[in-house]
Amino acid sequence: MVNVTVNKTKLSLIVGDITKQNTDAIVNAANSSLLGGGGVDGAIHRAGGPQILEECKKIRARQGGCKTGEAVITTGGNLPARYVIHTVGPIWSGGNNNEPDLLANCYKNSLKLAVENGIKTVSFPSISTGAYGYPIDQAATVALKAVIDFLRNDDSLEEVIFVLFNEAIYKSYENALKEIGLIS
Repeated sequence: MVNVTVNKTKLSLIVGDITKQNTDAIVNAANSSLLGGGGVDGAIHRAGGPQILEECKKIRARQGGCKTGEAVITTGGNLPARYVIHTVGPIWSGGNNNEPDLLANCYKNSLKLAVENGIKTVSFPSISTGAYGYPIDQAATVALKAVIDFLRNDDSLEEVIFVLFNEAIYKSYENALKEIGLIS
């Protein structure tokens, strides 16, 4: 486990199951339909129950889903977290379709939504690195830089946790933190 402080916010890396996190909000790596799917998205919808899907359907009716890089918020349903922030990561297609900016926007827009809703603690998965095929080492660097950049300009969050699915993904994030210079 790695803990660093950025501005006044604790930033942590852990290996774990995002559906079991007891933070105010967890972030869902959703698809643009907001109707659930595989990977993290499916796990969150299964663990959170039908209330999350019902709220996602209302958001769809209002605005027609969620665009890549954007974020929306729902209840946490049956999850320990009170809220789920759904964000849509880019599908990797070689890095020439604005994927890094879109991925960074997922993290920034999720944090912005958290702050707007008075949320103090947030857990993120590694967005776009599963079925969407984003190379983990590149995604870790983009994710951490985006979150650190946000935290340097906003001190209203108490803790941001990256909940990583396995040791290999954790190592990639740890290495990215070393490259950024926050840990040695």
